[in-house]
Amino acid sequence: MSRTAAAAKPVRIPRRTPTRTPGPAERRGASRRLGGPLAGVPWVLPALLFVGVLLIYSFFRSIYGSFFEDNGFTRHYVGLDNYTRLAQDPIFGQSVLNTALWVAGTLLLPVFTGLLIAVATHNMRFGNVAQLVIVLPFVISGASTAVLWKFILTTEGALNGVLSTVGLDSWTQSWLLEWPQNTLSMIVASTWQGTGINVVLFAVGLRAIPRDTVEAAQLDGATGWRMFRYITLPQLRPMTVVVVGMAIVNSLKAFDMIWILTQGGPARSSETLALTMYREAFRLFHVGYGSAVALVLSVIVVASSWMYLRRQMPDTRAEGSR
Repeated sequence: MSRTAAAAKPVRIPRRTPTRTPGPAERRGASRRLGGPLAGVPWVLPALLFVGVLLIYSFFRSIYGSFFEDNGFTRHYVGLDNYTRLAQDPIFGQSVLNTALWVAGTLLLPVFTGLLIAVATHNMRFGNVAQLVIVLPFVISGASTAVLWKFILTTEGALNGVLSTVGLDSWTQSWLLEWPQNTLSMIVASTWQGTGINVVLFAVGLRAIPRDTVEAAQLDGATGWRMFRYITLPQLRPMTVVVVGMAIVNSLKAFDMIWILTQGGPARSSETLALTMYREAFRLFHVGYGSAVALVLSVIVVASSWMYLRRQMPDTRAEGSR
């Protein structure tokens, strides 16, 4: 009996899945179907060409040109004389001071104003409409904004006219003719235009805050300033990094507003580094000296951006090694 049962027990035969290693021709065909490792090169070449010609070549061309005395027609090698001249030039020192004022003013006014407006209108009825009204100046070009503010800030302009009309004649000023109020007035004009984009970015950041986090904080009794200080502001940190980084770079290369309002005057007192570079290279034909100013400005922009982002961005390598 037991021998019969053993004979009736089915024998399991392991199934073999046929496998076949693709040959070299098949691998080449698959590579062609997927595009291959170099398939994206033609698509990247135009971008690489633009970056190479407009940024990398220009940067190294400025370094090379800064060692020459060049008037656009003739040039001769002068070594580091252009950089020595920078250190002794009071106009260059004034430009550095004005550029620092622009950086500080752009960080204090448009960034803080944009943050306050975004937070104040976040849960407000018709808050989107209020944000839209504030954003509108941002869509106006810098040249148009400068023309508008020139109408306001000239000595016989709208601002002094309104002050005289309401009996505040003592408050009337030559807003664009004396330093530092000409620089401060232009920073205010730039703030009027640049606050809108900061409001939009902070509003996007506020909408990205998890609802659960806000509700948990409310259950713990956080409201008002405590909610802003311990919940809203930390959650907005990634967006704040972007906004402040953009503000630093934009303030360092401010040009159109200053050129249209004062052309760097009077007596070059309101020039920034970007304006000094343009005037020396393209108006006075001191191409070598202008190249030296451009190199200093480039180094300041790259160094300040790198230091700021290195301090604010998380160290992913350190986190990955843990």
